[in-house]
Amino acid sequence: MISLQVFYEGNVQGVGFRWTVLHAAKGFDVTGWVRNLPDGRVELQVTGEEDEVRALLDCIARGELHSLIHKQTENIRDDIARSSHNDYISIIFMGVVGIFLIV
Repeated sequence: MISLQVFYEGNVQGVGFRWTVLHAAKGFDVTGWVRNLPDGRVELQVTGEEDEVRALLDCIARGELHSLIHKQTENIRDDIARSSHNDYISIIFMGVVGIFLIV
């Protein structure tokens, strides 16, 4: 099991990036959330088996918005953190393979 915090920089806000990540995550056995940051980046927190997490990140990197990503930074999380944000959008994917939030 691995938990990653991933930051995406570039033209990643206002272009459907979070929705694209949500759609991609439906195909993998992962849980997590994705949110816009005030500085223009997008933050992704994703947890799952390492091969599933890496496959999701590869899917995002090769996806329809890949040309908008100028930089991707990963941090391995020792804790599998849960966030208590007040700005959750009420989109929760609960399917056969996992749970994903857009925040």
